[in-house]
Amino acid sequence: MKEYDSPALSALTTTTPIPEEATTTPILFPRVVRVIDGDTIDIEMSSSTTPERVRLIGINTPEAVDPRKPVECFGKEASQTMNALVQGKSVRVESDPSQDAYDKYHRRLAYIFLLDGTFINKKMIEEGYAYEYTYRVPYQYQQEFKAAQSEAQTFGRGLWAPGMCVN
Repeated sequence: MKEYDSPALSALTTTTPIPEEATTTPILFPRVVRVIDGDTIDIEMSSSTTPERVRLIGINTPEAVDPRKPVECFGKEASQTMNALVQGKSVRVESDPSQDAYDKYHRRLAYIFLLDGTFINKKMIEEGYAYEYTYRVPYQYQQEFKAAQSEAQTFGRGLWAPGMCVN
């Protein structure tokens, strides 16, 4: 444990000293270097030169880049929105103990938050650019995401807008 040398700061830490590792290890937030589509991004830690692909937990967006499939209704809009929200920004990446760390395509599975607290996974659903997606087992924010989708559908947001993505 380490206490600050400044008397003013020392007074703040007298009863709860800061652990040594907290004062020597800076907190790093990865930067989004590429948006693949509405539910997949590449992040880059400052200490690494190779971006890591991240698949957002609990959401799915219409396909926009899968070479095996045509671009789906609202896929481009979902990708553009994700780009506007996160491209070039530092983010907080949160895993979920109920989910695997990586999917079968070797993408990290995570929740993404902007540094202002904006929960990107949920925001994409709330605004109608994504829908709730459960892969195999429930996840931490499943009920919140389902409620967000229900609200987006009720208010006709994004891909839920009347006549938007009619089969």
